[in-house]
Amino acid sequence: MASRQQARQQAASASARRRKGKRTVSEGVAYIRATFNNTMITIADPKGNVVAWSSAGAAGFKGSRKGTPFAAQVAAERAARMAIDMGMRSVTVFMKGPGAGRESAVRALGAAGFQVLAIKDVTPIPHNGCRPPKKRRV
Repeated sequence: MASRQQARQQAASASARRRKGKRTVSEGVAYIRATFNNTMITIADPKGNVVAWSSAGAAGFKGSRKGTPFAAQVAAERAARMAIDMGMRSVTVFMKGPGAGRESAVRALGAAGFQVLAIKDVTPIPHNGCRPPKKRRV
């Protein structure tokens, strides 16, 4: 019985050691991936370690509402709040994708209290690679 209790205490102390303390990062990088169906925001420190993330789906939107600019704004506000709690003050923004939530997500990051240092579009553009999907006939 005593050995079982000791094993529990050792496991608890090991998990406490593994648990990270509150990191304070003053400057970071925000990655915005805006697809037609969703918008994902990831905020990382300069080394690339993820500090906070959110998406329109994680913010509670479902279906076609995830692709709206408002959903992107709410997702960006959630991610920004988490990063600001860790002490982040300024971000460099990298945007990728053709979605509707691109601009509204950047605006939301600025409104949340971040100083936006730079905005860069890193959408991959093919040099005539794969054949695109056929045009929709609605």
